[in-house]
Amino acid sequence: MSMSKHDFAISHDPRPGTPAHWLDALGHAAVQLATSLPEPLRRVVRALPMQPPSLALARLLDRVLLPHLDSAMHRAWSGRVVCLDLEDLGLRLRLRLDARGFGVAPGGAPVAITIRSTSACLWRLARGIDDADRLFFERELVMEGDTEFGLMVKNTLDAIGPLWR
Repeated sequence: MSMSKHDFAISHDPRPGTPAHWLDALGHAAVQLATSLPEPLRRVVRALPMQPPSLALARLLDRVLLPHLDSAMHRAWSGRVVCLDLEDLGLRLRLRLDARGFGVAPGGAPVAITIRSTSACLWRLARGIDDADRLFFERELVMEGDTEFGLMVKNTLDAIGPLWR
């Protein structure tokens, strides 16, 4: 049986046994794994194809971010490639928004912005535990590329609030 990205919804219900609870636990486990991964395994992760984790992140963003983007924001983000560089894992995830939602950006497409950080910092940011400005000024979160687009992304995310509660 094939599932489309619209076949299920993620609620933000933190009760045990709910999808939100399981995804929250999975997020915590992934961060713990990333911080304890020995360097030989990091080299293996860096050598793996980036499309599967990029696709997984795209599907998650379709659930937790896309519903919050109004039509003007959707148009402003459309076609722009965002590269998420998870330094602790050596993953470089490439995403692009189009009419169908978030998806994996083709390898040759120019990158509008690159966001570089660790998985732990990004997880705390997504949950609203840390502030993007503080992480930026402490150099734990680095954004490179189109400054105007990067500021628009940051302001949009700030206006939405935590993506994961």
